[in-house]
Amino acid sequence: MDSHDLLTIGQLSTRAGVAASALRFYEELGLIPTAGRSDSGRRLYRRDTLRRVAFIRTAQRVGLSLEEIKVALDTLPGQRTPTADDWTALSTKWRPRLDEQIRQLEALRDHLDSCIGCGCLSLERCALYNPGDAAGRLGHGPRYLKGNRPADAGVDV
Repeated sequence: MDSHDLLTIGQLSTRAGVAASALRFYEELGLIPTAGRSDSGRRLYRRDTLRRVAFIRTAQRVGLSLEEIKVALDTLPGQRTPTADDWTALSTKWRPRLDEQIRQLEALRDHLDSCIGCGCLSLERCALYNPGDAAGRLGHGPRYLKGNRPADAGVDV
């Protein structure tokens, strides 16, 4: 491989906008291929590792965990860099998960004012964790702070 096709960890870090420690961590997790070594022992990455790191960072931005990203990348043969078609296929699989995250964030946004207003110590009217004072059926006081869960009161959060 031509030396112009290789990047040191510092070059990759700068170009990808990711700390060198993150690159070593990605390598340890198997998210990026193990770096080759120069004669002096410096890590050398193939240039296409830039696209793989960009894939990882984009997937993280949409809320995927490194474990979920690893599972997706492991579907690609030979640790190759994802193509546009790969991204389309993988992102289509993630759509239901992302739609659910959006739904939960919208519910939080829409009920945030009532959540702040309830005081949350008595949990008498919290629209998020205690709609209709469902926790009141469990006894007196701050039931959730005492160890009960919304599910104990029949609340699906």
